[in-house]
Amino acid sequence: MTDAFFQIANALVLGLEAVGIAVIMGGFVLATVIWLVNLRSRSAYEAYRDYRRQSVRGLILGLEFLVAADIIRTVAIEYTMESVLMLALIILIRTLLVFALHLEIEGRLPWEQPDDDSKT
Repeated sequence: MTDAFFQIANALVLGLEAVGIAVIMGGFVLATVIWLVNLRSRSAYEAYRDYRRQSVRGLILGLEFLVAADIIRTVAIEYTMESVLMLALIILIRTLLVFALHLEIEGRLPWEQPDDDSKT
């Protein structure tokens, strides 16, 4: 019974990691295609800014899958103090990365309300 559980957990972890990598790569490919299309109708600066926003969204979403895989691996497969501390470090780094990326792309922290210029 436990061998089957570990095999299923390992398969789930590998699947989540594959999805995370695919989402990150797909996000960059999609952002690049959109960037190339936007170069025809927008300025280079606007197209680049949109490219960065799109690619960062894919990166953040992919990181969510990778962190989920790390959590499952730590809790279900390698439940040691070392693995728990490593998971905590990974989550801390990921959280700081997402905050930094969000601040760079949106110009505000995630909990701050966006400026709504349409009300003026």
